[in-house]
Amino acid sequence: MSDDKRTDSGIPVKALYTEADLAGWSAAERLGDPGKPPYTRGVYPTMYRGKLWTMRQYAGFGTAESTNERFKFLLAAGQTGLSCAFDLPTQMGYDSDHPRAEGEVGKVGVAIDSMADMRLLLKDLPLDKVTTSMTINSTAAILLLMYELVAEEQGVPSSAISGTIQNDLLKEYIARGTYVYPPKPSMRIITNIFEYCAQNVPKWNTISISGYHIREAGSTAVQEIAFTIANGIAYVEAAVAAGLDVDDFAPRLSFFWNAHNNFFEEVAKFRASRRIWYRIMSDRFGAKKEASKLLRFHTQTGGSTLTAQQPENNIVRVAVQSMAAVMGGTQSLHTNGFDEALSLPTERAARIALRTQQIIGYESGVADTPDPLAGSYFVETLTDEIERLALEYIAKIDEMGGAVAAIETGYQMDEIEQAAYEYTKSIDDDERVIVGLNKFAVDDDPEPEVFPIDPSLERGQKTRLAEYKAKRDRAKVDAALQKVADAARGTENVLHPMKEALRADATLGEISDALRGVFGLYQP
Repeated sequence: MSDDKRTDSGIPVKALYTEADLAGWSAAERLGDPGKPPYTRGVYPTMYRGKLWTMRQYAGFGTAESTNERFKFLLAAGQTGLSCAFDLPTQMGYDSDHPRAEGEVGKVGVAIDSMADMRLLLKDLPLDKVTTSMTINSTAAILLLMYELVAEEQGVPSSAISGTIQNDLLKEYIARGTYVYPPKPSMRIITNIFEYCAQNVPKWNTISISGYHIREAGSTAVQEIAFTIANGIAYVEAAVAAGLDVDDFAPRLSFFWNAHNNFFEEVAKFRASRRIWYRIMSDRFGAKKEASKLLRFHTQTGGSTLTAQQPENNIVRVAVQSMAAVMGGTQSLHTNGFDEALSLPTERAARIALRTQQIIGYESGVADTPDPLAGSYFVETLTDEIERLALEYIAKIDEMGGAVAAIETGYQMDEIEQAAYEYTKSIDDDERVIVGLNKFAVDDDPEPEVFPIDPSLERGQKTRLAEYKAKRDRAKVDAALQKVADAARGTENVLHPMKEALRADATLGEISDALRGVFGLYQP
């Protein structure tokens, strides 16, 4: 192993940091107080002293009923927020009976085709008290409207529900691939959601601008925040161009970061991201409300850092990553199950992951004071360097015409691919140690318990969908879908006719088809 030390982003790490490294550095300018500009130290004055971050474990698999049971299990174990994963057909706007859904129904998340499924998913949950995060992008508007309608049926007004839809299409083009429509109509739907929620669902976070998947695709920490903040700039520009006032929608923007193993780089990344966003919203967009300038974020521990070899080692990795997220000032946190390199998390793994957060929150003492690493020679130097490098990337993307134009040239994808290659090569060359993988391996690792997948699940979901469709007034459904298509061709906010289509019992796939017929499909 080389004696040269570098962070995962390739930033050199010296053997010692002293006050000389912060010569001319101004704490007033670079830090401020917690809850005060430039928000390096956190978005709230007391941070966790009065209230811990939201402990939001990811769940979603198979049927709506089984996911509802996992939600209730996690709430009973002390979780403070829900987080739902959807299967690939739901993410791509296909019902479970579509040929392209074959073999994927309920596999990587829950299958939601209709209002009947959403009712089962949310059955007996206190929607006026619990916040719900939904990892959904191309079909985010449909899932949000379903959630809103079920809440209304339960007697909970739209003004009382709160949560987050991911709704970040630009990162899908860059890193993940669950896009449906081309960028321009996708951006229109996103700005329609901003407008709709500002008027109807004021407590909802309308977008979770996501670096997580960019990092999972192989980016560095610097690239993660740079490319994600560049996407955030594009969303704000699109909304302003659509006639929205920045202070009407910006307070409900949120971000989603990854947490990896290089502890101090991760802490510095979180701190730098807040400072960058504050200055962009202040200087570039002239936001007046302080709430418009706050980078509030959810964190998930790094799925790509988990190993199938000696999976219980992942418990320690998740603890280190969670500690970095907390020391960096996250607003909510998901901790991965130690078995997730092998399968969906078992109940045992999910409980250990949640207990990891609870031990950090209640036993470690790190939540007792905001930003406890502030003033560290190393952390402040690293925060400044990450900010500098991220701003260089953002400036380059600006020169290319912004995030959408850069995506069309493949710029971000090429940068991530190179970073992923260099990271993998460093492991293959034994320059980087991954415990249990290329060092300290064992030959007799016992077979772990894995989450079982019921092969009859897909048949049952298709049967339920067929029964749902058979009971509808087909003419009423068709008329409602035609109004969705008409709105898409015009300038009307598409969420209003989409909501009426759901009231008429149209399915997620049918509404998506109506939009596909107007917007077309994105082909890279």
